[in-house]
Amino acid sequence: MELRGQYIECHIIRRNGETWEFLLLRRAEGEIYPGIWQMVTGGIEAGEVAFKAALREMKEETGLVPEKFYTLPLISSFYTPHLDTINFLPVFLAIAGSEQSVRISGEHSEFVWVSGEKAKELMIWEGQKKGVDYILNNFVNNFREEATLNLEIVL
Repeated sequence: MELRGQYIECHIIRRNGETWEFLLLRRAEGEIYPGIWQMVTGGIEAGEVAFKAALREMKEETGLVPEKFYTLPLISSFYTPHLDTINFLPVFLAIAGSEQSVRISGEHSEFVWVSGEKAKELMIWEGQKKGVDYILNNFVNNFREEATLNLEIVL
């Protein structure tokens, strides 16, 4: 069995009035895991650092550019049976401006902005739901600027 760190996971949130919303993307037919709802995910290219891969994937899959961007102290994981690999994914958070428009790529068939609780209902992977919980507990419901400074990546 091989351990790999070649993918990223990037949650995108925005403020809508007094509430925060999570962006979910629905996988298109013909893609791996068609029809599932997820955040931005993708591969790290050769020579690319993980946070830059997350920013690139965010732009490619949504057309969005973050106002603020954070590396979260989380690692998501999944197993690929046909390759016998365990994959570890650093988890990122992007805060998008409410005036930006989403333009999805061909990897996805639709998108929705939903509450954190609704995001967890739509997602199927527990590791991804843990990312939503972390964001709800540390950014949305209990934001403390001083606690996030060491997580922010200055763009």
